[in-house]
Amino acid sequence: MSQYYQQHLFFCTNDRGSDAPRPSCNQCGSVVLREYAKSRVKALGLSGQGKARVNTSGCLDRCEQGPVCVVYPEGVWYTYIDEEDVDEIIDSHIINGKVVERLRIKPING
Repeated sequence: MSQYYQQHLFFCTNDRGSDAPRPSCNQCGSVVLREYAKSRVKALGLSGQGKARVNTSGCLDRCEQGPVCVVYPEGVWYTYIDEEDVDEIIDSHIINGKVVERLRIKPING
């Protein structure tokens, strides 16, 4: 059975507020950059059934490494700071299947 989507990009958009003891991704612009990613994936014709889907996520609990997104089914975690980083994730990982090592959050066990 094939998957409805080949890949999911989950962008944490959690916001704890400015007085919280831990950072949160929304304070780092994740909502705006998630919208950018969604628009770009759609503009490139990469979205829809059998392709990629950009989703909003609540807290992914990697706040100190944020903002974060994770690409499934590969389970690759990324941090990013601007549109250029998001472009690189889309161009390299989603289009070409190559992990962006400079943005990758290293696995806990590796």
